[in-house]
Amino acid sequence: HGWSEALAGIKSPHVKYICPHAPVMPVSLNMNMSMPSWFDIIGLSPDSQEDEAGIKQAAENVKALIDQEVKNGIPSNRIILGGFSQGGALSLYTALTTHQKLAGVIALSCWLPLRASFPQGPISGVNKDIAVLQCHGDCDPLVPVMFGSLTVEKLKTMINPANVTFKTYSGMMHSSSLE
Repeated sequence: HGWSEALAGIKSPHVKYICPHAPVMPVSLNMNMSMPSWFDIIGLSPDSQEDEAGIKQAAENVKALIDQEVKNGIPSNRIILGGFSQGGALSLYTALTTHQKLAGVIALSCWLPLRASFPQGPISGVNKDIAVLQCHGDCDPLVPVMFGSLTVEKLKTMINPANVTFKTYSGMMHSSSLE
């Protein structure tokens, strides 16, 4: 609900916004307590084990949303995925693994999940020229800006680097701003 409220102030009348909710599940990093989460988070370091099955299932769920919009008459190349933190990570992963050509990704305060599973060098998929806007606060204690920097460097080897934009925001923590 938070993002639908945030989008209400800036949305365009000719654009359809879909803000799906992450399911509630136990999260390892949260002492196995249940919280909204697209997949399990085991640790917050670049070498932490990742929930591969959960990430792939969450991506399939997003791909199903894309398929539904295509059935509703929206061409996939007019669809932009976006998200914050885990949602941004899921948006990046989905865009790089889907067979649907997408318009772009907005990835806020996030990382690329399963980055080691991607081949070295450019991807050959339909989204090799996708536009990516990645934004990160330089004081983020939860997903350090270093994760964003590592992600943008990996993205620039995978897709057209001219289409990758990385913006940092001075003093911003794990949050967003109107800017």
